Amino acid sequence: MREKIKAAACDLLIRHGYRGLRFGDIAEKLKITRANIHYHFGTKNNLVNEVLTEYLDVTLAEMESVWCSNLSYEEKVVATMELNRRRYLRFNKNNKNGGAPWSLISRMRLDASLLSDEARAGLRRFSKSIETYVGRAIKQALAQGEIAADAPVQDIAVQIVSIIDSAGPITQDAGSFARLEHLYLAHMRVVAHAYVSKRKGGAKRALSVAKA
Repeated sequence: MREKIKAAACDLLIRHGYRGLRFGDIAEKLKITRANIHYHFGTKNNLVNEVLTEYLDVTLAEMESVWCSNLSYEEKVVATMELNRRRYLRFNKNNKNGGAPWSLISRMRLDASLLSDEARAGLRRFSKSIETYVGRAIKQALAQGEIAADAPVQDIAVQIVSIIDSAGPITQDAGSFARLEHLYLAHMRVVAHAYVSKRKGGAKRALSVAKA
């Protein structure tokens, strides 16, 4: 039952934020009592902390599997975009407006003032970890000759980290995934055309993945 409660809470947090999370709504959805939720988690903060921590851990594991892999830089960008797309479609597949929230991380950042110190620290950990993974990937691309030695490495890293960190708000503001996709692919193309020293077919492979 704990896992079902956390899954329901996660969905409600993404859709309605911290203020919109109510034990009564979880109880109604799962056909249980509010006392049952209190038994497992005690307080709302305890439930949110556990849900957010697990969501962050899963997301970071997914991002690490992409950015610390042997994929080319371009392929890593496209793979990240597709991770975002899968989560986006879960909440927007039948949404004509296409601007429904889909990222718990983005949602909780909006509610940061309401969260515990532990939860806020988790969100900071996420951003720092993404910066670390991207930094390693760019160093790997430099070493393999994918990116020219004189490329503005920090600028490249800041661009892609900003897109990853802002993925949720970008789709909400645009009302579709198209804007976020454009930003990911535009970043990839700029890097590929301006700073790549040895192509090795990386961009071609990445574009084929994006079109699949």
